[in-house]
Amino acid sequence: MNITVIALGKLKEKYLRDAVNEYTKRLSAYGKPDIIELNPVKLSDNPSQTEIDNALNKEAEEIKKKIPNGSYVFSLCIEGKEKSSEQLAQTIKEVTLNGKSSIVFIIGSSFGLSPEIKKLSDCRLSFSPMTFPHQLMRVMLLEQIYRAFQINNNGKYHK
Repeated sequence: MNITVIALGKLKEKYLRDAVNEYTKRLSAYGKPDIIELNPVKLSDNPSQTEIDNALNKEAEEIKKKIPNGSYVFSLCIEGKEKSSEQLAQTIKEVTLNGKSSIVFIIGSSFGLSPEIKKLSDCRLSFSPMTFPHQLMRVMLLEQIYRAFQINNNGKYHK
């Protein structure tokens, strides 16, 4: 299973990079994890909605170039469906049973994702109605992906 995380922005804090590296290493037991960092479009300090929309569209073009053909795509967005860890594991299991060998998770910039990316997604996923630090989201996502694989393989990690 190819596991790709496409994220806008780079992790600045060492402890976050260390956590990402740890979960990436753990995931390698289940497939080939790949973290792709894209640069978000720079915006003015007080951007208009038009400026934001244009930036999201430019980011969408870069994101689409990085999605492997035939992948099952999860987009993280506030209006997405909340899933328990077990439900995410079940979704991943169903994806593999349906013959997909590649899953992609997309984390947008601080302004989110373009409607185009959301539309092409197979699953819009929300972790919570709460707002989390953008940089922390990558760690949380990788932990949940790892947990899902542990659940699907009857591992001891998930209690």
